[in-house]
Amino acid sequence: MIPVPKTLFDKIWDAHVVGERPDGRTLIYMDRHVIDDVRAPHAFKALEQQNRQVRRTDLTFAVQDHSVRTDASRHRADPAATVFTDATRMAAARHGVRLFDVDDPEQGISHVVAPELGLVLPGATHACADSHAPSVGALGALAFGCGTTELTHILATQTMAITRPRRMRIRLDGALGPCVSAKDAVLHTIAQLGIDAARGHAVEFCGSAVTSLPLEGRFTLCNMATEMGARTAYVAPDDKTFEWLAGRPFAPAGADWQRALAHWQTLRSDDGAAFDQDFAIDCRDLEPQVTWGTDPSQVMPISGRVPDPALAPPARHESYRRAADYMGLTPGAPIAGLKIDRVFIGSCTNSRLSDLEAAAAVLRGRRVADGVDAVVVPGSMSVRREAEARGLDRVFRDAGFAWHASGCSLCAGGNRDAAKPGTRYVSTTNRNFEGRQGAGVRTHLASPAMAAAAAVAGCITDVRRLLAGG
Repeated sequence: MIPVPKTLFDKIWDAHVVGERPDGRTLIYMDRHVIDDVRAPHAFKALEQQNRQVRRTDLTFAVQDHSVRTDASRHRADPAATVFTDATRMAAARHGVRLFDVDDPEQGISHVVAPELGLVLPGATHACADSHAPSVGALGALAFGCGTTELTHILATQTMAITRPRRMRIRLDGALGPCVSAKDAVLHTIAQLGIDAARGHAVEFCGSAVTSLPLEGRFTLCNMATEMGARTAYVAPDDKTFEWLAGRPFAPAGADWQRALAHWQTLRSDDGAAFDQDFAIDCRDLEPQVTWGTDPSQVMPISGRVPDPALAPPARHESYRRAADYMGLTPGAPIAGLKIDRVFIGSCTNSRLSDLEAAAAVLRGRRVADGVDAVVVPGSMSVRREAEARGLDRVFRDAGFAWHASGCSLCAGGNRDAAKPGTRYVSTTNRNFEGRQGAGVRTHLASPAMAAAAAVAGCITDVRRLLAGG
C-alpha cells in the first residue's frame, strides 16, 4: 500500500499521541515545557491543592521574565513584582524544577531562552503558558501556548489535551530587499490574510524567502503567527537549523547528536501532503512595513498613507475609524514623518542577537533625536553578553539608547515601564492593541532597523532613505 503523504505537522503530532479523550481532544506528550513567573505561582499552587507532583522535573523549566525589572532598579525590592518572582522561586525549589532566576547567567524571556539553550529540538513538542509559545517552532518543533489550568495538567501528567489543529501552509517567495526583514514579511502577511486567518490551524512557513532567513528571522515569523490566531507555527528544519543548534547546552552531543541529526534530516512535509488552506505571498517588492492602527493587520508600507475609514470594506469601517481616532491619525496623511516619543527594541519577537545587530548598523555614527526616549532590552542575558562582546552595547549607548538587562519589559507595559497616555511608540513587539504598552499609549510595530531609524529621525521614516543619506 502506498503511504499517504503527510505534513510535518502530522508526523510530529502522530509521534506524540498518547490517547484520545471522550471530548474529542487528543492527549499529546510534551517533550519539554517552560513556565514563566506570572503563571508559575498559580499552577504550582493548584498542583499542590490537588496533592499532585511534577511528573517530570527533568523536562520542566521555569523562568523569571514578565515580572522582572530590566533597568538599574533590577535588584531593588519591587513589591508588585516580588509577589510573582518570590512565589516562582519558592515553588520551583519545592518541586525541584530548574529555574532561570534573575541572577542566573541564562535568565531571559522564555521563548528566547528555551531555543538558545537547546531545550527545544526539531521534531519535538513544547508547551509554555504564553500565547507566543509558537515562536520556537522555527526549529521544526510544535509548540503550544496553554492556560494555567492546562499548565497544571501538564505538570502532573506531561501531556496536554488539544483539539487537533487544521493545517495551513504559507509560502513566502522572493528575495527580501535591503532593510526588509522577517518582521516586514510577517506584518505584510497578516495584513493580507487577517488576524483570524489561522485560527485553529498549525501554520507551516515555507518558500524561498523563508529558507533564506537566518534562524532569528524564522523565530519572528512563528512568533507573529499568533497574531493570525495560529494554534502553532513551524518551519521545517534544514542545515541552518542544525548548525544553529550544534553545541547548545541541552542539545544532544557526540553519538547522540549524530543519531538525532539523522532523524531531523527526515523532518519535512511529504510531496503531495494535503493542507486545509494554502497561501502564497510574493515578497519580491516588499517595502519596510509599519502598523498604523490597533491590531497587527492594520499595516502599511512605509510609503503608504493612513487609510480613510469611509473607503474601507464595510465590515472594517468602524474598526478603522476607532483605530484612527485612538492613534490620533488623519486619513490620507503619510505614515512617514509622523513624530514619535519613544522607541523600544526588545520582546520575544525581535530581541535576539541579529535583531540588535540590524538596529546597531543603523545607529552607528548617529544620535537619537532630541525628545525621543529609546531603550533596548536583549531577549536573554546570553544575548546581552554576546552583544557586549561585539561592542553593540557601546553603539546603542553612544547613540543615546538605554541599554537594559533581559526581560519582557515594555512589551506589555509592565514592571513600571508603561508610558504616559498619548505617548507614541515605535516598537519591535508583536502587539499594538489599545493600551498594550500603557493606557492611551499609541504603538506602531516595526522591525529593529525601522525602530532604530525612527529613533534617529524623531519620526517614522524609511530606514533605506536614512542609510542612503536621504
